[in-house]
Amino acid sequence: MTFLTEAMIFLGAAIVVVPLSRRLGLSVVLGYLAAGLLIGPSGIGLIGAMEEANEVMHFAEIGVVFLLFIIGLELQPRRLWVMRRLVFGLGTGQVLSL
Repeated sequence: MTFLTEAMIFLGAAIVVVPLSRRLGLSVVLGYLAAGLLIGPSGIGLIGAMEEANEVMHFAEIGVVFLLFIIGLELQPRRLWVMRRLVFGLGTGQVLSL
């Protein structure tokens, strides 16, 4: 399966399932999880199991980048300054523990 085909499957599932989850009063994150379950090997099986794990990992990395971008847009610098000890202290500890 090509990258473009997989991208269209992921986007199509998200376009259908996420608004449905919002209409049901659930969070968007639960909608994305439901879309992943639907198209994954436990659901319809449009996206294969472990043999394609590396290809799916690329989508996961892109998703994390988009999530961090959205968090950056939502976060106010004043709030970050209030949380500086928590964010930078625990964040540095987490990085050093790796």
